[in-house]
Amino acid sequence: MSPELSVVILLGINLGLVWLLLAAPLGRRTLRLRRRFDADAMKVWSAVFPLGANSDWHHSVLSTTRIGDGRVRQAYAQVDRTGKPILRTLQVSDVTTHGQERLAYCARVIDDSALDPGFWRHFRERRSLSATQAGSVLTIEQTDRYRGLAFLLYRYFSLRREARALDQWLQKGASSPNGLFEKPVVQAGLAVLSTLLLWPFFGLHLYGLMLSAMLTVVIVLHEFGHMAAYRACGHRQVRMIFIPFLGGIAIGGRPYNSLFEVSFCALMGAGLSAFLVPVLAALQALLGEDGGSNTDASRIVLVFLAILGAFNLLNLLPMQRFDGGQVLRQVFASRPALIASSFAVALLVLGVGWRIGLPPMALVAGLAVFTLLSMLGSRSGVKPRHSLVPMTGRERVLAGCGLYAAVGLHAYAIVYACDRLFA
Repeated sequence: MSPELSVVILLGINLGLVWLLLAAPLGRRTLRLRRRFDADAMKVWSAVFPLGANSDWHHSVLSTTRIGDGRVRQAYAQVDRTGKPILRTLQVSDVTTHGQERLAYCARVIDDSALDPGFWRHFRERRSLSATQAGSVLTIEQTDRYRGLAFLLYRYFSLRREARALDQWLQKGASSPNGLFEKPVVQAGLAVLSTLLLWPFFGLHLYGLMLSAMLTVVIVLHEFGHMAAYRACGHRQVRMIFIPFLGGIAIGGRPYNSLFEVSFCALMGAGLSAFLVPVLAALQALLGEDGGSNTDASRIVLVFLAILGAFNLLNLLPMQRFDGGQVLRQVFASRPALIASSFAVALLVLGVGWRIGLPPMALVAGLAVFTLLSMLGSRSGVKPRHSLVPMTGRERVLAGCGLYAAVGLHAYAIVYACDRLFA
């Protein structure tokens, strides 16, 4: 497989996955989950019914309070932007009780302390419970409008976890987190799987495996930068989700509180790696004779430096869903300033491509592809309940200078490595 064809196929896979996960117009969909429990139907009903005696059974629910007219307010262990428990108000209706033979209700979310009310506009839930000779059967139906598979899959697996937690509570009197996907061992396995899946695109030989492994390491370093920023901003829990072909996603422990926090957390993905650029350049100079690149160890460092610079520089492009776009939208309030700064970053990236000898048509095509990638996910954001704390003048200068410093360092990394690799 030629390198050009490999790049085209890999970009096509990425475009298809991003569109499917973030932009595919799925419309109104209903998730259904049916589970049988070896427990009395009334005990299960006391837990799953929001107005039941044990409605705070789940480990993520701190309390459940009736507020009248079929409404119930639940406090969750997950926190909002200020570190307080998220409060969510449900409107319960269509309650059906026929002894233990058939129990059911419908619910919708009418208020949320973390998310804009529009997020729940199309959401409806129905739960029904029927008694059997061996126990009871619970059926959960959730209906909402979806754009992209990502959130649909998230809700599906959340329902499965809730069913497992309910079974725990029925058997042991308490529930606990039971997810496996976020565990470090699983994520390490996904990182290895991603490396193996990318291997054919770099060539099925030892050198191709080395390039694929280097790219995986660069992705992990990038996400560690985001995670370190979340920690610095006071997030108590952070984690990384590795997605083969698409890279990784760092997830904080609460919503953003300020625009500076958004820009800082976005910037530090490439920012942490930027600190490695001068270190790797100095290491390469020590490994090569007179700073050259004629030793195997020196060439390995140069290849890693090129991959590190290219991956992070592309992430700093001023696109909607990229780190660079996230930073620029927070720093520049006016549209003319945002457009000018975005062009400056894009031209610098194009200049680096021209400097290392990429064909002009390849540069234009690459920029068009990344623009399309950004546009595919531009309508999938979640609006917070309240506006974020605005940035001060000093914070704007700090974030803006940090962005251009990261762009400059990664641009230098690419030029430095390519000049010596292809000399």
